[in-house]
Order: sequence, then structure tokens, then C-alpha cells
Amino acid sequence: MTAMEKAKLTRPDMRGAMTNEEDPRARAARRAAEVRGHIGNMDDGTDIFAIPPAPAGWSYEWKRKSVLGQEDPAHQVALRRMGWDPVPSARHPEMMPSDNISNTIERKGMILMERPTELVEEARMIELQRARQQVNHKEAQLAGVPEGGLGNRDHPQVKPRIGKSYEAMPIPKE
Repeated sequence: MTAMEKAKLTRPDMRGAMTNEEDPRARAARRAAEVRGHIGNMDDGTDIFAIPPAPAGWSYEWKRKSVLGQEDPAHQVALRRMGWDPVPSARHPEMMPSDNISNTIERKGMILMERPTELVEEARMIELQRARQQVNHKEAQLAGVPEGGLGNRDHPQVKPRIGKSYEAMPIPKE
């Protein structure tokens, strides 16, 4: 008997355990098909911050939860005081992995939160009023005559011209 034959008799066949498992290539192909079924085209530029439709009367927004891995509890308290609550992950299970154990929907330091639409619209009106007040204040400063200034601001050559227009910002080409 040769040394090779003796080794086969004393040592169990290690490849025997692998025969019970699925072929690794077949398993990889099955998993790839499963992933493609979830995400579609891998190069479609999917927006990871796309917001799902909120229930009637509610608004969803992504809010900051952490920066560089550091959570900001004071900011979270301020959000809660303003009526923002985390969206339960059970409401949108398609946004979370199948083995999810978290109760919230989070992405890259952001958390999906909800608040009644009524409060969201009220907050937007307040922000709009503040912005208009700032513009009006600057217009009044420009129209006013400082002491020892230019004198008659009603004269066409002295009166400041304030334009209010909106235009697209140029995007630099790389």
C-alpha cells in the first residue's frame, strides 16, 4: 500500500461536507437575481433620500440625526418640540432591510420624520414672512438718506434701483 492510499484511509474526506451544500455559483446567481429584483438597474442613480408618500394630513422630511457618527440629542429634542416624530419603519418596510430591528428609517445620518401638514405650512409661512421682512429692511436702508448723505434720493440719478428677478444659477463645467 502506498503512502497516499494510507493517508486516504486514516483521514476523512473533507470535500464530502461540501456536497450537501448548494453549488456556490448557483447560490451567487440566485442571490444576484434576487437583488436585481429589488433594485432594478444597478446604474439608475437611485435617490436614497426619495421620500415615500405620507398619509393624508401628514408631511415627511429627512432630518439630521448625526454628523460624522456623532448623534445630536439636543437637535432631536428641538425637532420633537416642533412636532417632528420618527416615521415607524413598519409603515414603509420596503425602505429597510428584511432583517431590520430598528423602529426608525435612517440613512447616512438622516432620519425620516413626520409632522402634521398644517404645522409644516404654518412654519413655511413664518419663514416666508421673515425673508420678506429682511428684504424690506434692506430696501428701506437703501432708500433712506444718511446724515450728510446724497441729499434728494428722489432724483433719478441718485435714487437706488432695486431689481427683483429670479434666474438660474450658472453651473460650472468641469
